[in-house]
Amino acid sequence: MTPSYILLYVADMTASRAFYDALLGLQPIEAAPTFSFYVLPNGLKLALWSRDGVIPAATPPGGFELGFPLGSDDEVDATAKDWTARGIELIQPPMAADFGRTFTAVDPDGHRLRVFHVAR
Repeated sequence: MTPSYILLYVADMTASRAFYDALLGLQPIEAAPTFSFYVLPNGLKLALWSRDGVIPAATPPGGFELGFPLGSDDEVDATAKDWTARGIELIQPPMAADFGRTFTAVDPDGHRLRVFHVAR
């Protein structure tokens, strides 16, 4: 058995879909008032589900990150500037971590978005 997608519970489907449409540069392959489903170019599948309709009821988000690996430290810094200009909240500015350069942002529901370049 292998998981095939990541599902995020969202408070406002319209706001979350607009956020991920712009962030990913994609339209979902399935879109309904309470559900959206994206297939990313690398094959990863990302779904959004309105948390009010989840059975059993969804708990608040926490302890979860979507990772966005990039090719260089400069790309990490440029992405941080771009996301800040787009109004995406950074909860951790670009910094050197033990694994490489990184920053962390959040989506409208507080799900973490970590951008990084692994130092080799």
